[in-house]
Amino acid sequence: MSGSKVPTKFLLDANPFIEAKNRYYGFGICPGFWMSLLDQHAKGRLYSIDQVHDELTAQLDELSEWVKANCPDSFFKKTQDQKVIDLFQQMIDWVYSQPFDTPARTEFASVADGWVMAYASINNLTVVTHEEYAPAAKKRVPMPNVCLEFDIPYKNTFEMMEELGVKLILSTKRRR
Repeated sequence: MSGSKVPTKFLLDANPFIEAKNRYYGFGICPGFWMSLLDQHAKGRLYSIDQVHDELTAQLDELSEWVKANCPDSFFKKTQDQKVIDLFQQMIDWVYSQPFDTPARTEFASVADGWVMAYASINNLTVVTHEEYAPAAKKRVPMPNVCLEFDIPYKNTFEMMEELGVKLILSTKRRR
């Protein structure tokens, strides 16, 4: 089909889950958001990775319980692929060549962020994060800075939902 656009597929960082739970899409007030994540995954449009799974389930909270009870194994992709590992190492090398503080470099090497971006790049996915581009950053390595350096598309949760056509609609039915 010439001219048809391939639908974007998304890869979630940990912070869209955490921000949603803690702020605007809490489980008690917006179950539709959480159902939409599972629905979009079932449609083959939304994933995360094993390191994000580990970060989310390390806490003993409602989010950890939701992940364990609701997300199929296929939701969290395995990152131990040589191409992903090689690109992750390139990202580490780039981070260490930049004027980030040593603790920022060390943190980047030890958290899921680089793995999310490497997996997304190798698998033609768009990263979903709430981090913002910060060219003067020194104390933290913002994901968008790395995404721009490595030409990896990224969006925030709201942009992703818009592109996926997700609508959270108030139900007029009364609960019993």
